[in-house]
Amino acid sequence: MGRLAGKVAIITGAARGMGAATARLFADEGARVMLADTLVDSGQAVARAIGCAASFHSTDVSDEAGWSDLVAETARRFGKIDILVNNAAIVHAAAIESTELADIQRVLAVNVIGAILGAKHVTPHMKRAGRGVIVNISSLVGLMGSNGLTAYSASKWAVRGLTKSLALELGPSGIRVCSVHPGGVNTPMNNPAGLPSAALRKEYLHVPLQRIGEPEEIARATLFVASDEASYLTGTEIVVDGGNSAGYFQRLLPGAPQDEGT
Repeated sequence: MGRLAGKVAIITGAARGMGAATARLFADEGARVMLADTLVDSGQAVARAIGCAASFHSTDVSDEAGWSDLVAETARRFGKIDILVNNAAIVHAAAIESTELADIQRVLAVNVIGAILGAKHVTPHMKRAGRGVIVNISSLVGLMGSNGLTAYSASKWAVRGLTKSLALELGPSGIRVCSVHPGGVNTPMNNPAGLPSAALRKEYLHVPLQRIGEPEEIARATLFVASDEASYLTGTEIVVDGGNSAGYFQRLLPGAPQDEGT
């Protein structure tokens, strides 16, 4: 039996990257999965590859009517909703003086409003069942700042705060809510050119594990949080960043003195 046997999950941003990896892993572990994304062709292809345990629904997570349709279709097709993974996100990189209001609104609409609306619409189903799990995918920059990513960082801090507030509100109803905080991950957002992971290594020498993360590594953390193995886990963050947030990683040069007196 898989770790999610008998469970039904909605995964947003599931057409590629971490969302697609999570959908595949959840299905492998026995879940039936509803993939949601605005990238219709890619999302349908991922769902077809997974097979009969998966379905795709074209969804703009910033649109409340879209959420209503997505949740209704999931309940109709699979009979219930046990897990929501709020993974859909966009990034805007720019200096603060070059960041337009429309840029800020677009990032907050997808990254924050989308997660709030998702929680709003799945909660009645989970409350009726007396249990459920909401996993909000935040980011390493939801724990620390990053220059040039003002709107994105603000949105991911908001997702972290949302997670804690929902955990308090929904815990008495048997619903757990946690956030997962990836560091750099080899997805189209971080690697738009599609370079092999080895080619990106020099960009991640400041990370203790000396490499970029892979989507499957984030998916495995999300799987743990969503599974019954994490049954006493709520309101907290799971950081999957190769050690990046542990502190300042100092590279010692070969042959350099390791101990000096004054």
